[in-house]
Amino acid sequence: MGKTRTRIGLVAVAAAGALLLAACGGSSADPGTSGAPTAGPVAKKGGTIYYLTNADQFQTLDPQVSYTGEDLAFFNSTLFRTLNAYKFSPDAKEGTSVVPDMATDTGTASDGGKTWTWTLKDGLTFQDGSPIACKDVAYGVSRVFADDVIVGGPTYAIQFLDIPSDADGSSAYKGPYKKTGQALFDKAVACSADGKTITFHLKLAVPDFNYTVTLLAFSPVPAALDTGEKYSNAPVSSGPYMVKTYQTGKGGKLLLVRNPKWNQTSDDYRKALPDTWEVDFGLDTKVIDQRIIQSTGADSTAIGLSLEPESLPIVFVSPTEAQPQYTGRALSTLDPYVSYWAFNMVKMPNLKVRQAIAVALDRNALRKNAGGDYAGDFGDGVIKPNMGIDYAPTGLWDTLLGKPIPPTGDPDYAKQLITESGAGPVTFTFDYAQSPTGDKAAALIVSSLARAGITAKPNPIEPGQYYGIVFDPAKSHEMMKAGWGPDWPNASTIIPPLFTMNGGFDLSQYDDKAFNAEVLAASTEPDRAKQATMWQNLNKEAVAKMLVLPTIFGREQRMAGDKVSSIYIWPAYGSWPYAEMGVIS
Repeated sequence: MGKTRTRIGLVAVAAAGALLLAACGGSSADPGTSGAPTAGPVAKKGGTIYYLTNADQFQTLDPQVSYTGEDLAFFNSTLFRTLNAYKFSPDAKEGTSVVPDMATDTGTASDGGKTWTWTLKDGLTFQDGSPIACKDVAYGVSRVFADDVIVGGPTYAIQFLDIPSDADGSSAYKGPYKKTGQALFDKAVACSADGKTITFHLKLAVPDFNYTVTLLAFSPVPAALDTGEKYSNAPVSSGPYMVKTYQTGKGGKLLLVRNPKWNQTSDDYRKALPDTWEVDFGLDTKVIDQRIIQSTGADSTAIGLSLEPESLPIVFVSPTEAQPQYTGRALSTLDPYVSYWAFNMVKMPNLKVRQAIAVALDRNALRKNAGGDYAGDFGDGVIKPNMGIDYAPTGLWDTLLGKPIPPTGDPDYAKQLITESGAGPVTFTFDYAQSPTGDKAAALIVSSLARAGITAKPNPIEPGQYYGIVFDPAKSHEMMKAGWGPDWPNASTIIPPLFTMNGGFDLSQYDDKAFNAEVLAASTEPDRAKQATMWQNLNKEAVAKMLVLPTIFGREQRMAGDKVSSIYIWPAYGSWPYAEMGVIS
């Protein structure tokens, strides 16, 4: 799943079982974490938590479109409910286990994992007091198929549900607005006569489909109140809060207030402690850091996202230890994010040119700009070592590019690759989400590539609009900043989303029949060890073809005011545990 931050990164789900992600989270079992939860004052209901961000808006408030990790965590904790959700815990394994949310249990599989059934709890309501039934969950899922209206969200429903495809590979069901193929959808997603039970019929066995339904793409939407692409302007809440005001831009705010129709007896998942959540947009990132570090007045109940590199030595003694005065509210953890640059394969089809850019890039300078040791380790693919058995070194910087490439780049070898490409002088534009750190990184890219005679033109984009722009082929450029992590503990939620056109996050615009066949074979391989080897090989193939240029396997640092409770990194999303947080009086 994606996640827009000051440093663009994408959130990962920590592994369970055979996939060991001991480095993800804030528990005592994680030696790479500072600021794990400690005993102290207990928050009570009331007060306001201020969410400070440099973005001018959220990418979307539409649940079926929402696909960035922090947004999934925030909106699932406040506005929207799902059949299953991730348990709140800083522990890497426990914090990525699924628990019931709207359902009475975590789902029942049958037919070898091709059929999944959930029964809804009693007392579920939307913000207008109308009951939430199976038809509302089914309608929400159906919106995903309207891919000309609902754009940019996860597409697992299209991939998994037992609905045939048209000759061009698209689903024969075109969504609830056109209703073409509606009977096919109604057969794949069936509701019981009493509206309490929902059954999903899948085209193939998906033993971890109970993870899939944690995504907001599977949250309920009342058909009568759906406004299509405008639904983001006034979404209907099924959670403990609802939207009171939403003003975008600098000085704008999203104000969430209590939903009077929310029923606590139907929701033992969310504590809903604050009376109000206020998201303040368009703030300078350095100012955000200063306000939260000082923690005075209203800022004592404020939270931010990633700290700027300049703030790190102020708050931390080392990448693993906070300054004594900030212990308990400043966190530094090995995170599950993989940051990378995606190449648009349509606009930059020459492999040698893409390789030359990778070879010339000063990755060391970019890492230093992001925080040096605080930022994390150099990346060699889109699968990270803390994915356990799905990871193996790709050899990208050792052998795949023809010779070892130092972290500072090799401009002479890059020039050789450009000559071999036959492309002549290379000029291209790259997209990134604008921030002070992002602007510095862009300048470093321009200067490091210039050493090889490559002209790179930066295109800064307001963070809240970033993915909405780069997902538009008419607006995106040859290279764009991104990152990724699994939606649940299997690389089936990494390789297919990033490198197949039906995957939902294929910024590379890559569509290769042979590669697609390999991905399908890996996705359906029942032998987990064999499947892991297949994912390792596909990860290596993706970087050998230079579909993406991986940069950092990252760390995460963030901070909260001294009157905010439940301060830890929730490993399910690499986010704050919003539904647990409260104000200490």
